[in-house]
Amino acid sequence: MTIRRIDHVSINVNDLSAAKEFFADLGFEVTAEWEAEGEWLDGVVGLKGVRTACMALRAAEGQSWIELVKYISPADETEIQQAYANTLGFRHICLTVEDIETIVSNLKKRGTELFSEIQQYEESYKLCYVRGPEGMILELAEEIK
Repeated sequence: MTIRRIDHVSINVNDLSAAKEFFADLGFEVTAEWEAEGEWLDGVVGLKGVRTACMALRAAEGQSWIELVKYISPADETEIQQAYANTLGFRHICLTVEDIETIVSNLKKRGTELFSEIQQYEESYKLCYVRGPEGMILELAEEIK
């Protein structure tokens, strides 16, 4: 048994437009939009009466993609819980970027929450955590060459 790669990361959101805009600002491009429902989807996700609206966004390099999913039914009625970097469970996605200073500056102008200013890790990376729509956490990492 061999794992070849991580195919995609799926993020559940209530506001597809806001999430799409956030990732577009980071350079992702929408490659597909679709709705899904039916017994097969119920079986895959383990819920009944599932209906979703979905969007695929691909990074410029094309190796990985993000799937944004809005559950039309059944809807999650709970409030979004603001997680922190040390909250247990899946916590963040790390994006390798170029020109982290410009990206962070643009995100600040749009009111994006930063966990800190850009930090340098040894002589290898510049790093910064940011909070996207609906509480998602992204780590931006620029490799120092």
